[in-house]
Amino acid sequence: MTNHPNRGRNNPASNPSPKTIAAARQKAQLTQTEAGQLIYASLRTWQQWEAGDRRMHPAFWELFNIKLSAAASHKGSFVTP
Repeated sequence: MTNHPNRGRNNPASNPSPKTIAAARQKAQLTQTEAGQLIYASLRTWQQWEAGDRRMHPAFWELFNIKLSAAASHKGSFVTP
């Protein structure tokens, strides 16, 4: 199916690659547990995304980036519930 929004690699709504996910987390200096908590995902789910065993939904990727941007604008303080 080529008309599905997650199928095209250059589409902004495509799934991020495992390398992209890991690099973004490491750049933010977060553990996998902290990154998962930031977007309400479990440690195991985050591990599966980084290992390539499971694809991260574009909505989770967008939420992660929004929260990182918000935290950066608040001087890097990550607040998790």
